[in-house]
Amino acid sequence: MAAESGESMEFTLVLPVLPLDGEVVLPGMVVPLDLSDAEIRAAVEAAQAAARAESGKPKVLLVPRIDGTYAKTGVLGTVEQVGRLADGDPGALVKGRHRVRIGAGTTGPGAALWVEGTRVEETVPDPLPGQVTDLVKEYKALATTWLRKRGAWQVVDRVQAIDDVSALADNSGYSPFLTTDQKTELLETTDPVARLKLATQQLRDHLAEQDVAETIAKDVQEGVDKQQREFLLRRQLEAVRKELRELNGDGPDAAEESDDYRTRVEAADLPGHVREAALKEVEKLERSSDQSPEGSWIRTWLDTVLEMPWNERTEDAYDIQGAKEILDAEHAGLDDVKARITEYLAVRKRRDERGLGVIGGRRGGAVLALVGPPGVGKTSLGESVAHAMGRKFVRVALGGVRDEAEIRGHRRTYVGALPGRIVRAVKEAGSMNPVVLLDEIDKVGSDFRGDPAAALLEVLDPAQNHTFRDHYLEVELDLSDVVFLATANVLEAIPEALADRMEIVRLDGYTEDEKVVIARDHLLPRQLERAGLTGDEVALEEGALRKLAGEYTREAGVRTLERTVARLLRKVAAQHELGERELPFTVREEDLRALVGRPHHVPESAQDPAERRTAVPGVATGLAVTGAGGDVLYVEASLADPETGAAGLTLTGQLGDVMKESAQIALSFLRSRGAELELPVADLKDRGVHIHFPAGAVPKDGPSAGVTMTTALASLLSGRLVRTDVAMTGEVSLTGRVLPIGGVKQKLLAAHRAGVTTVIIPKRNEADLDDVPAEVLEKLDVHAVTDVRQVLELALAPAATVAEVPVAA
Repeated sequence: MAAESGESMEFTLVLPVLPLDGEVVLPGMVVPLDLSDAEIRAAVEAAQAAARAESGKPKVLLVPRIDGTYAKTGVLGTVEQVGRLADGDPGALVKGRHRVRIGAGTTGPGAALWVEGTRVEETVPDPLPGQVTDLVKEYKALATTWLRKRGAWQVVDRVQAIDDVSALADNSGYSPFLTTDQKTELLETTDPVARLKLATQQLRDHLAEQDVAETIAKDVQEGVDKQQREFLLRRQLEAVRKELRELNGDGPDAAEESDDYRTRVEAADLPGHVREAALKEVEKLERSSDQSPEGSWIRTWLDTVLEMPWNERTEDAYDIQGAKEILDAEHAGLDDVKARITEYLAVRKRRDERGLGVIGGRRGGAVLALVGPPGVGKTSLGESVAHAMGRKFVRVALGGVRDEAEIRGHRRTYVGALPGRIVRAVKEAGSMNPVVLLDEIDKVGSDFRGDPAAALLEVLDPAQNHTFRDHYLEVELDLSDVVFLATANVLEAIPEALADRMEIVRLDGYTEDEKVVIARDHLLPRQLERAGLTGDEVALEEGALRKLAGEYTREAGVRTLERTVARLLRKVAAQHELGERELPFTVREEDLRALVGRPHHVPESAQDPAERRTAVPGVATGLAVTGAGGDVLYVEASLADPETGAAGLTLTGQLGDVMKESAQIALSFLRSRGAELELPVADLKDRGVHIHFPAGAVPKDGPSAGVTMTTALASLLSGRLVRTDVAMTGEVSLTGRVLPIGGVKQKLLAAHRAGVTTVIIPKRNEADLDDVPAEVLEKLDVHAVTDVRQVLELALAPAATVAEVPVAA
């Protein structure tokens, strides 16, 4: 009865150990051994001594030794022959016979190590099951394929002749691609069928790897052949072109004019779509003749593309506290802008820590619009933002730009075509995430060449600018990581669609205290350096700075203040050089008139009561917003003589339609409700009314002067003066309601600069007081009203004071 697969019979043997360092011999293998090794020679000699006593072939135990450790299973080998190897060294030919499970060590003749071993007799089913037969066929087929690839045709027949499952599996020991660990695994697998499965899997894996390697080698060879062929053809093409140039009389330098753009493009770190477009242009350049004008266009385009910092980015400075300190040190006030930049950096830091730098192909850029009067530091703030963020800074001046190609670039078909200002700004910055300041965006115009503001819609849209396409480049440019800062003086001058894409941050001007701090910490040191002076030579007392800010300059910003300081320092420097003044010198308040002349802006409250504008009835003080910030606006009203003047309303002062309508509403309200207010409204029917706004060369428009005109007319009719310390703003309705207006912060700052102490605003604008600096609110008495009657009660002086104040004729 045949034994089941895997059953074995065991016999005990005592054999000398022949160690094999890094090698494995399987049963059936015949291997030559070098007797120069002391351990191998000792084992063979011990086996020969034992064989003489037993009159048989010398027997040794072939044991793999890996990293100094013996395997648990070895192979009984017989020494078939002892002689010389091919190199002349002594050697022995050993054949593996059976597997032996190694036991304990024992003693024996000679210097070899002797061990007891148990011989493992392997048996297989007879006849073979169908699965085993298929396995044998698969192994032979795989082995035949591998041998044929190596050209070992003589070995194919030998493998095909092996029918024994165990011998067929052990035959894989000759495979050079097997590692020592794989051969050891085969040696220690005693089940013949399992061993054949293992050998088949190893051979199958090797063939799969070999197929992949051959495919890669073939692809590489094809690529190399293509490159060699292309190189040869290009050299031939260069030779032909050289001959043509020489034939046409062109200089030898013409061959070098085009440069090797292909090498530059392939070596450059370009995005995939840009590289593809550049290589197409290189192919056009190579096909074009030297006389073709298209060649110069392509070279210029390639130079522009290669100069762009496609993959260059500066690391953002995520020191939030440090960024805040930089902004505070370089700019006083402007808390809204500083807070917005600090918020942006904090969000960027958290997104970066959570791996959210790029979402949907877009990065976390920002588009801010800084809107405010001139001189408040909008442009210089851009440099401070770049400094705080650790980014490059580029300024793009848009004032007076009327050509859409200035933004989007020219088509390459035009002679002298260039990319747009946005692309040039990124190239100038040398990184893809600079801070780009779009200066004076409200001064952009439009004509027959297009509307640049419309071209800016894609640039300033965070949802679109990651795929911005310039007309000149014609490849997508990612602007989503750029921080755009736009500056403007008047928000209304920016197209609504463009303003909707930006986050509006208003800079409404500085208070007098802020101007003093700015002048002391920033303007004075800068102008001292420009005047060739030091802080030890010339100093300005705070009282002098305050008077310069309050009486010599009256503006929302500090530009005129800086010019005045510069003029003062130049005067001191000139006097010192002429020997008229000794240094060091401290400028006091009383020295200002001698150095820079008389004050130009004296508050109404500081003038003689008889000289004030509101010293006669019919004059009221209003508040307005201009492109230069808030300002005080006076309204004058008069009644014509019934005998000489025509009835009706006359308006002067270069007024807009809205302001003219406000005057009509004010007059209609007084005509209909004058009796309730105890006003002689009969005068309004028979006599002509004239309302004038001084500074007639300045255009004026808007509804916020409604209450001011109503108050001026009421003062004229009642004979009661308007209080000098009162200024007002608000739209008036036909029923006398005071409606909300805009620019409350700017108007209150203007009132504060003008020395006004009481301000009247609409009730619905009361929430806007949160934006006004606290030091300004402390010095102003602000009244929020809902009806014109409340305005008149607050603004008109008591009737008893009418006779005390002289009235101008």
